[in-house]
Amino acid sequence: MTTTGLPLAYEVLAGNTADKTTLGNFLKKIETLYGKARRVWIMDRGIPTEATLQGMRDEQVGYLVGTPRALLKKMQNDLLEKPWEQVHDGMRVKLLEKDHELYVLAHSEDRRKKENAMRRRKLKKLVHGLNRIKRAMKRRKIGRDTLLRRVAVFKKEAGRIASFVHVREPTACEEVNRQTFVCTFRRNEWRDAVKNDGSYILRAYLPWNDWPEEMEKQAPVLWEWYMQLTRVEEAFKTLKSDLGLRPIHHQLERRMEAHILVAFLGYCLQVTLREKLGRHAPGLTPRECLKSLNRIQMLDVHVPTTDGRTLILPRFTEADEQQQMILEKLALTLPPQPPPRICCADLPGGGPSCAIL
Repeated sequence: MTTTGLPLAYEVLAGNTADKTTLGNFLKKIETLYGKARRVWIMDRGIPTEATLQGMRDEQVGYLVGTPRALLKKMQNDLLEKPWEQVHDGMRVKLLEKDHELYVLAHSEDRRKKENAMRRRKLKKLVHGLNRIKRAMKRRKIGRDTLLRRVAVFKKEAGRIASFVHVREPTACEEVNRQTFVCTFRRNEWRDAVKNDGSYILRAYLPWNDWPEEMEKQAPVLWEWYMQLTRVEEAFKTLKSDLGLRPIHHQLERRMEAHILVAFLGYCLQVTLREKLGRHAPGLTPRECLKSLNRIQMLDVHVPTTDGRTLILPRFTEADEQQQMILEKLALTLPPQPPPRICCADLPGGGPSCAIL
C-alpha cells in the first residue's frame, strides 16, 4: 500500500506456518515480483526475529514494527527528555533516535482508561477469589491439593495480573492455615504498570536521508503508518461482523483465494471511503459513516382501494441532519421518490397487473 494506506497488491501465504518463519522468504518474493524500491515493512511484533531485523538493516531495508512494552523501562530515561507531539485529541507521541534506529513512544488516553479498567477488574476478581479461600479455612479444613488447584484456577483467569499478587503456598509438610497461606500485594510494581497503561513502543529503521519535508522522520508520521495495520484488521472485522461473512473452512484453494480477494476489495472500499471522509470530516470513521447511512431504508406502502385494486407507494426514509451532512460532504444526492404504482386484482391468466401513475 502507499504511505496513505491506498492498497496496491496483496499476497497469500501458505497456512500452518509460524509467523516468524515467513518474513525472510516473503522479503525476497516481494522484491522479485515488484522490484527493489524504497519500501518500509510494517509488522506486528510477533512477525520478525532479531536476526531477521539485523539482516534487514544489513541490506538497508526499512521496517516499522511493534515492540514489547518491557522495552519502555530500559529506555525510560532517554525518552523522558524528548518532547511530546500531538497527533490528535487523546493521542501524543515522542521520537528517540538511538543506535541507528528510531523509537516512537505513543500514549493514548482512551486506551489508558480502557487498560486500567481491564486491569482493575481482573485484579478485583483474583483478590476476591483468594479471600474466599481464606474465609473457607475458618469454616472447614481444606486440603493442600484442593487449595493449590483453586489458586491455580484463579491465577489462570487473572493472566498477567497474577504476577502482582505474591501467594505464599504451604509446603507438603505444612498444615493449611492463615499462617502458611499468605497473599501479598506488590504495590510498587502495580503502580509502575498502571502508569504505563496506554503506552506503546514502535521500533523503526529508515536508512534513507532524502525524505520529503513533511515526512522527515516525524513521530506522528510513523504512528500513522503503523495504524495501517489496525485498519487492515478493521476491514476483516467489517467483513465478518457488518457484512456477516463469518470464517469459512474452504476445502478448495481457489475458494480460499476468492474469499481473501473479497476481503481485499472490502479493504479497498473502506480506504476509499476513509480518504473521502478525511478531506471533510476527519473525525468520522467509515464504520460510523455506514452505520449512519444504513438507517436510510426503502419500503413499499400498500394502500387497498374500494374497487379491489392496490395503490403502492415506494418510499425511502428522508435523511436526517447528520445523514444529510454526510451526503453533502461525499457529494452524493438521494434520487427523487419513485412514482406510485397501482395494481389490479389477479388476472385469470397469471399474476396482478400493475401500472405506474
